[in-house]
Amino acid sequence: MAELRVFPLSCPVQKYAWGKIGLDSEVAKLLASSDPLVQIAPDQPYAELWMGAHPKGDAIILDNRIPQKTLGQWIADNPGCLGSKVKDTFQGQLPFLFKVLSVNMALSIQAHPNKDLAGKLHAQFPDHYPDANHKPEMAIALTPFQGMCGFRPVQEIVAFLQNVPEFRVLIGDVAAEQLERSVNDDPRGVSAALRICFTRMMKSEKKFFVDQLNLLVKRISQEAAEGKDTSDSNGELLLQLHSQFPGDIGCFAIYFLNVVRLNPGEAMFLGANEPHAYLYGDCIECMACSDNTVRAGLTPKFIDVLTLCEMLNYTPASSSAKIFPAIQSQLDPCVYLYDPPVPDFAVMRIQIPSIKLYLISAVDSASILLVIQGTAVGTSTGATSEMTLRRGSVFFISANESISLQVSSPDGMLLFRACCLL
Repeated sequence: MAELRVFPLSCPVQKYAWGKIGLDSEVAKLLASSDPLVQIAPDQPYAELWMGAHPKGDAIILDNRIPQKTLGQWIADNPGCLGSKVKDTFQGQLPFLFKVLSVNMALSIQAHPNKDLAGKLHAQFPDHYPDANHKPEMAIALTPFQGMCGFRPVQEIVAFLQNVPEFRVLIGDVAAEQLERSVNDDPRGVSAALRICFTRMMKSEKKFFVDQLNLLVKRISQEAAEGKDTSDSNGELLLQLHSQFPGDIGCFAIYFLNVVRLNPGEAMFLGANEPHAYLYGDCIECMACSDNTVRAGLTPKFIDVLTLCEMLNYTPASSSAKIFPAIQSQLDPCVYLYDPPVPDFAVMRIQIPSIKLYLISAVDSASILLVIQGTAVGTSTGATSEMTLRRGSVFFISANESISLQVSSPDGMLLFRACCLL
């Protein structure tokens, strides 16, 4: 029997409460398209599709020659499928987890530790930090997508301190004035002043910040009801977050963090120590294989304010600087590469026009392929039978394996492929 090198996967869905409901969710739509027998519950959230070998959501191989085997088990038995560089660098593990997210409610304000800090946190608090790995991640929008990412330019934060009296009371005049003076300072002075202001907010007494938040929400609600423009207080987003997480300190984070809006195909990369929160929309996400998250607000989960305030990158930047570029391949004009500054993963967006034949080229890494739109029949040297690719199909492709596609959809295809480009 020919060695199995390319095969379809059945991938687990996570029904977290923040997910989009029923067929409003891109995750649910992909699931329903890939398997017509799947019943989508109209009142349940479909938050994440996990495509990979993570122990909490290991994909199952859909090939009757290897019954009931998970991808993680198969990789452990066939580590050569990863490619020799990936196998050696990542100790025989698939180094990334590929996901689709459908976000209906804000996810927690969070950051991910670098490898050094991850090791220390895991050793000290293994219940809250379950592994010693870092967790850089990238989100690529499938629908218009909104998130918060990184600290705003100082001038914007200062403007909020001047326009939102409740925010200024929370920070206190001394810290606020220090930040205002730092506008003309060197970057180190700016970061130091920003750290003091953000830490003061995050460590403020619960009753104190809830009182200020209630005053702010009351004022903004009144202004909105009177038809006034509340944009200088970021009023619309404030009311949205407060309706989801009433009395949560994270509501004030909108005055510190950039609000980034991505159009389909645009991406943001979240490196170590970058504060962020997803707010709304559907995206492809790829990340290092880790569960380490330091949370600080907009969540009922464990919050670790001290660690977060210590670890954050307090370098301000504009929201446009947070959009991560995709570079068109010189070898294949259908491929756009998102290649972040970490070794664990890269993502290709493959936009195939209405042509009949297309070759998904081999790379020296195991990869996972997701079909977002279009249909095709695929063949590969490592597959003994033809494969049907349709919306929602997920395939594992061993290193140095290519797939020839016979495209049948008149509008072409849109595919995303996660791999590791060492």
